[in-house]
Amino acid sequence: MVKETAFRSDRALLWGVPGVALLTGLVWLLGQTLEVSFRPDQGASWYYWQLPEPTAWTRLSAWLGYAAHQIVSWGLIWYAQTHTRRWTAGLKPINVVALAASLGFVALHALQTKVFYDGLAQDVSIFSSQGSVVLLLVVVLLMENRRRGLVAGKRAPIPATVLDFARRYHGYLFSWAVIYTFWYHPMEGTSGHLIGFFYVFLLLLQSSLMFTTAHTNRWWTLSLELLVAVHGTLVAFMNSGPGGAWPKFLFGFLAVFVITQMHGLGLSARTRWLFLATYLAALITVYSGRNLAAIHEVLRVPMAEYLLLAVLVLLLWPIALATHHFSRRRRPSADDPAPLQHTS
Repeated sequence: MVKETAFRSDRALLWGVPGVALLTGLVWLLGQTLEVSFRPDQGASWYYWQLPEPTAWTRLSAWLGYAAHQIVSWGLIWYAQTHTRRWTAGLKPINVVALAASLGFVALHALQTKVFYDGLAQDVSIFSSQGSVVLLLVVVLLMENRRRGLVAGKRAPIPATVLDFARRYHGYLFSWAVIYTFWYHPMEGTSGHLIGFFYVFLLLLQSSLMFTTAHTNRWWTLSLELLVAVHGTLVAFMNSGPGGAWPKFLFGFLAVFVITQMHGLGLSARTRWLFLATYLAALITVYSGRNLAAIHEVLRVPMAEYLLLAVLVLLLWPIALATHHFSRRRRPSADDPAPLQHTS
């Protein structure tokens, strides 16, 4: 039987969100102590916050920290899936260990930033970090197809084998996306970094609550999905000001909300129509004051997500079928001898 602590997972969320805000404040304090001279900005594909003359030690510090964090996270997910698969309202010991591990690696990254500074950005493209988060969001769309559909509550014809595969193994992908992004950036104290670290800390909290009822709370998970709209909009606004591309991100991600995400909340039809009307009114108002002919740009985000979803289904389908076939072949039949029982 799976042991369960007396501390409820919903209370962990109530305490965890202020804790994440506190951690973000500590990142800001750390950022005030950093003194690094950067190379000139070289455009949209250039990551500005990296050492001009990296060394083997600065590179190894980031990659070894990332590797250790990733291995521990995947190990905890594997243990939870093989030993504690029962869903509970309270935290299990594995959740406490996962929370402690996340805090430990946050502290390690802070120390690594202070001593060596560089993150993974020195060796990999900025688009890999952004793409990992987009991939995470698209897999969520895939996984939630049964519950909320894809367009206005209507389900997309995604094979059940693919859905089951994504639900079973999504934790490994999400862990990679979050931890890779976490170690990509040094713990700088700029506004953009702070918003990003706040979001990543929330995702680490979500990951640590695996196999608890808080992990699947639909309002909590929707909040995590919508925070990318807040993050993308604020960063675009801070980088290019009021006349920049922030509406493209704001209304692009909110388009996914009105098309897909709001239909999994049990809202009445009247409420959903109200959300849609409010969205369209705000969209037209903003673009009337800018350039109404450019309003089509808000379609780029949802089109990219839905297209990537279709490609992902096609890529996962043969893998899911092979995995399902292999697991069925390994599954013992009724005539096989019973496994040995160990008692303690």
